[in-house]
Amino acid sequence: MSSQVRGGTRWKRFALVMVPSIAATAAVGVGLAQGALAASFSVSGQSFKVSADKLVGENLIQYGSVAEGSIIGEKDPEKKQKHPVTISGFSKATITNMCQSLVTPVPGLGAITLQLRTGNKGTPAVAENIYLDVAELDADAYFEDLDIGVAVGDGTHTTKPAPGTVADNGLFSQRAKKATLTKVRQKAWATTAGTFTLPDLKLRLLSGDKPCYEDEG
Repeated sequence: MSSQVRGGTRWKRFALVMVPSIAATAAVGVGLAQGALAASFSVSGQSFKVSADKLVGENLIQYGSVAEGSIIGEKDPEKKQKHPVTISGFSKATITNMCQSLVTPVPGLGAITLQLRTGNKGTPAVAENIYLDVAELDADAYFEDLDIGVAVGDGTHTTKPAPGTVADNGLFSQRAKKATLTKVRQKAWATTAGTFTLPDLKLRLLSGDKPCYEDEG
């Protein structure tokens, strides 16, 4: 089962694999289980948090994949851990009041938080050809010209799949001409971009566990 929605669509919660049907979610799950989706590169053994007041992305493409990553404390580099992810790609994205944080335990010092902030003084951060490997995402979302259930390799996507991530071109994907997300709270394994402009960048090392946002519940 698939569906198409033309015009504007507003969804209150934008969660892992933004699919409004059980059948579509199952299609992504089957692809992961069969190993049909391949990781583009090896990620670290740590995920990170990103928050933003607003993200406006052009030419969205979204599909399921697997990020293969290192295991913290594992000495054998051949041993990897697989993380199911949703890859969200945009030809261009503007991000207002962005915060990125990574908390790392340091022996003898306790938790240390690497925190990056940008785009909070009237000029948003701007990324071109950006791909997000997302594990969790909560936001208010509005989509324009949304197509759900498009084959990821059908050749008509304005934003192409991330290089090396798709082994089966018939896999489920969805696209939108424009996506506007507000009150963004995201956990991700990787972000790649052709260019990323970060105005008023502030990068700090903070003592203690001080992520960009606290988990609910």
